[in-house]
Amino acid sequence: MIALSAASQTARKFVLVNSADGNSELTAYLPQNPSGRAIVDCPGGGYSHLAIDHEGHNWASYFNEQGIAYFVLKYRMPNGDKTLPLSDAYRAMKTVRDSASAWKINPYDVGIMGFSAGGHLASSVSTHSDWKVRPNFTILFYPVITFGSGTHEGSKVNFLGKDFRNDKDSIKAWSNQYAVTSHLTPPAIIMLANDDRAVPPVQNGMAYYSAMRRAGNDCALYIYPSGGHGFGFREEYAYHNQMLMELSTWLSNLKAPKADAIRVACIGNSITDGMGIDMRESRAYPAILQKLLGDGYNVKNFGVSARTLLNKGDYPYMKEEAWKDALAFNPNVVIIKLGTNDSKTENWKHGDEYGKDLQQMLDAIKALPSKPSIFLCNPIPAAKIWNIQDSVIVNEITPVLRKAAKKNKLTFIDLHSTFNNEDGKQMQRDGIHPTAEGAAQIAKIIASNIKK
Repeated sequence: MIALSAASQTARKFVLVNSADGNSELTAYLPQNPSGRAIVDCPGGGYSHLAIDHEGHNWASYFNEQGIAYFVLKYRMPNGDKTLPLSDAYRAMKTVRDSASAWKINPYDVGIMGFSAGGHLASSVSTHSDWKVRPNFTILFYPVITFGSGTHEGSKVNFLGKDFRNDKDSIKAWSNQYAVTSHLTPPAIIMLANDDRAVPPVQNGMAYYSAMRRAGNDCALYIYPSGGHGFGFREEYAYHNQMLMELSTWLSNLKAPKADAIRVACIGNSITDGMGIDMRESRAYPAILQKLLGDGYNVKNFGVSARTLLNKGDYPYMKEEAWKDALAFNPNVVIIKLGTNDSKTENWKHGDEYGKDLQQMLDAIKALPSKPSIFLCNPIPAAKIWNIQDSVIVNEITPVLRKAAKKNKLTFIDLHSTFNNEDGKQMQRDGIHPTAEGAAQIAKIIASNIKK
């Protein structure tokens, strides 16, 4: 049996007002020996009430014993106004990050946890929030995920309102399996019971796992044979101790960057994203770059497939959420690798604006408080497919990149010349996207330039 003592592990407990009307509160449990990790908890209750003990306060000793700061959120019930619980959760995340120094918390190691409808709230924060309040990891117990068929009717009505059936856009928008995004949605663990009839696992927890897996994001799924819905922190639950051990193991293997690590933003298209590489969150070039640079760096992948640098291209990068997130990350180092999709015939007709749009991107990055070092890469060699033109990359895009690097005193990395596919193992069949081996080669080239 796992025996924990709240009195011996909790150094401080206090309550903070978390909304202007005073109806939302955040109860803090700060550990005696802080590890730097923190978790904001959202108890369930169908968005009509809160099971705030066994899905909230009763977990404090378990987390404090591991050095994890723990915060129980008493959020307001929506009654059809979803902004109430959402704003309470956003504010709780902001409070914890803003108080990181005072509470000995690593601001890059703040997670969110939710049960049932609270799991919907936690997954909503994980998929819909701005970078500054988005958690670094997510823990979901028997979560409500979908607002389509197979969900908890009360949660849906209370969150969206009684007339939700007439609002198909909102039903889809807040069915959070559709809101999962490669790289931007944080790692997650999902724990549920196979015999849960209130919130069916297949349409909910498993749907979120499937979306995470398709996106290449890190996610773990534990399904216990029985337990129904709402087991929370109940010691009489048959799989209680197994559940705690598995959650502890997952947390101990969830590595967080150091609070003072050098932040590296990788901006790019599908080659940065890792298109075609299974589990790209751990095998695309930014992930390999992280391993090569070590724990003194915090490397984040902001790649989005099919995107162009050109603002008049078919899918402009600077209109993406990833671009906003990259700036909000306030990086110390920025790696830009765009241009492959710009070379398409339908995009390069606007090629005379490439230099101007590139300068717009550079000016936005240079204006960041961190004053980052910028590494400007040209594309790797490209096959003639999807109207992509390697001759345009070599003869027109690369000279513009070189000129911009010289003008702005940046480091230019010539990937086109240094990337080598002589063994035929570095590129996928399409001749555009690197394999995992090719991604590792790109990471080595970029890492050597950063280390210089």
